[in-house]
Amino acid sequence: IQGQFPLTQNVTVVEGGTANLTCRVDQNDNTSLQWSNPAQQTLYFDDKKALRDNRIELVRASWHELSISVSDVSLSDEGQYTCSLFTMPVKTSKAFLTVLGVPEKPQITGFTSPVMEGERMQLTCKTSGSKPAADIRWFKNDKEVKDVKYIKEEDAARKTFTVSSTLDFLADRSDDGAVVSCRVDHESLNSTPQIAMQVLEIHYTPLVKIISSNSWPEEGQSIILTCESKGKPVPEPVLWTKDGGELPDPERMVVNGRVLSISFLNKTDNGTYRCEAKNPIGRNSTEYVLIVHDPNALAGQTGPDHALIGGIVAVVVFVTLCSIILLGRYLARHKGTYLTNEAKGAEDAPDADTAIINAEGSQVNAEEKKEYFI
Repeated sequence: IQGQFPLTQNVTVVEGGTANLTCRVDQNDNTSLQWSNPAQQTLYFDDKKALRDNRIELVRASWHELSISVSDVSLSDEGQYTCSLFTMPVKTSKAFLTVLGVPEKPQITGFTSPVMEGERMQLTCKTSGSKPAADIRWFKNDKEVKDVKYIKEEDAARKTFTVSSTLDFLADRSDDGAVVSCRVDHESLNSTPQIAMQVLEIHYTPLVKIISSNSWPEEGQSIILTCESKGKPVPEPVLWTKDGGELPDPERMVVNGRVLSISFLNKTDNGTYRCEAKNPIGRNSTEYVLIVHDPNALAGQTGPDHALIGGIVAVVVFVTLCSIILLGRYLARHKGTYLTNEAKGAEDAPDADTAIINAEGSQVNAEEKKEYFI
């Protein structure tokens, strides 16, 4: 009969899961169907169970379909299953059952705590039981670390793999408290990777810094020097010294933990102050040079500015006075010429009558001159 042939599909299942094997026939004239395993053992002949295996059950049996299920699938169940349609001749269809080996939860080894700064760290992540071989990726604080060594080994007497990867780096203080994670990805995990994590503990020598409360200390003022020290383990109480020796004036120079307070500053306080911090890993120090300034000298430094302003004012006043004097002399000179010319009218007259006439004329001219000056 045309179209009388079995149809099957390949199946992939995770180890421990259930595999459903289905064989369909579109057109069937009451011909029997049969499922057999890779060892050619008959599992079901129509609706009749042929192999004693409690894991194998009948799902559906008809002239058009024979479906069975295999539960708690193991790696040994993997292989080629055959559906047979008993026509003359027999027609068959193959279905390959792929069983995925689930990788075990990874473990990180090689970590010792604590690790000294500068030491080489080699962390190894390993997972077994994966089929096909699982993929391992490293992360440090959620940032992926590239260029790591990857080793794949086939497990003895099984079809699974043991996969390992080694992260190799030098310990740095910035790694202290960092979370290193090993992530295993595999198709059997349904996009939910298995992750192993390790928090790093790095020990390092103290880092020391001095912070001053006064950027321009003057005589009579006070100053507070704070010694910030960061290290692991936490540094012991800091040690303050001046010019290589003890603090010379304990009454004015008071140490409270990391803080050095100096009151009533004077010139004798000038010098180099050192703060030293140490922990079991090592010690470190930093220096602060104190220069106490004379407030009077500071005022003298600002004197030139006042002198400059005073000089400008003096020049302005001088120019103003000169202008007034010049204007006064100009006015006086013109007034003298006027009076001289007025008198000249009387002197030039030949007699008294003419002088009077000239004088009267001069008065008129004077009025004109006045108006001219106005």
